[in-house]
Amino acid sequence: MTDTDISLTVSHIYRAPREQVFRAWTEPEMLSQWWHMGDDGSTPIAEVDLQVGGRYRLAMKPADSDDLYIVGGTYQVVDPPEKLVYTWAWENVPDEPETTVTVDFIDHGDTTEVVINHSIFANPERRESHLEGWKGLMDQLARNL
Repeated sequence: MTDTDISLTVSHIYRAPREQVFRAWTEPEMLSQWWHMGDDGSTPIAEVDLQVGGRYRLAMKPADSDDLYIVGGTYQVVDPPEKLVYTWAWENVPDEPETTVTVDFIDHGDTTEVVINHSIFANPERRESHLEGWKGLMDQLARNL
């Protein structure tokens, strides 16, 4: 059972225009440059159908493992370059409930603030696991912009 009150919010400010940061989140060739675990990880799958009702599928592969961590879902809101809302479900964890991710891209002139709200976690432990993952991804994006 999920609890709609179990959520996380993280933010990061990037030294890049909002349009560029939004593209980094939505264009497969840009996603594959940063959507992975650690500097040596990879993104063997980056599929995006960027429209309301469209689906995405992303895979992360750690450098020291053959494991793939695949997440996918459906876009609920696509408002370039301001906002994305999409569902989130791990393919390799079928008993984990689907969650919701909202990403706001806030223009601050020559910088862009990205605010992620990830909600409807099954328990606080899953929230904490995702919090660490989001922090790592946001750092990867900063190194790739």
